[in-house]
Amino acid sequence: MEIALKHEKVAEIPAVNDFAKLFFFLKDNDINWRYFKYFRDISTLNDEITSTWLNINSKTLRTYRKPESNSKDNIKEHLVLLISLYKHGIEVFGNTEAFDQWLLSENKFLDNQAPKDFLGTITGIKFVDTRLTALEYGDNV
Repeated sequence: MEIALKHEKVAEIPAVNDFAKLFFFLKDNDINWRYFKYFRDISTLNDEITSTWLNINSKTLRTYRKPESNSKDNIKEHLVLLISLYKHGIEVFGNTEAFDQWLLSENKFLDNQAPKDFLGTITGIKFVDTRLTALEYGDNV
């Protein structure tokens, strides 16, 4: 994943299910505007979708991409988990476009909801990540 290596700390973001490492990553790193910009670079989805996941509006999301910005800790945690999920999704699907397409597609194994509909909460991100792991092992998801 070439784009991840362009950001110095992104390669170090732990897996969604590694709670202790995630806790210390969040504690020990300055999750700043660069992470918001990085997420925009790895996703093909628009700001409206991303801001919905972060429970903020699009204007606030754009503000968080500016060097002088500062966001709340819960938003930073949510963002880091989304980046971790994307790292996993790109690994499973081979590229961002295929992963984003899967996120947007209704899925009969998810009660005909799209995986993107679950990403507004930490628990939802963890759920979608478990579905990615299931796909890796041959499950229909």
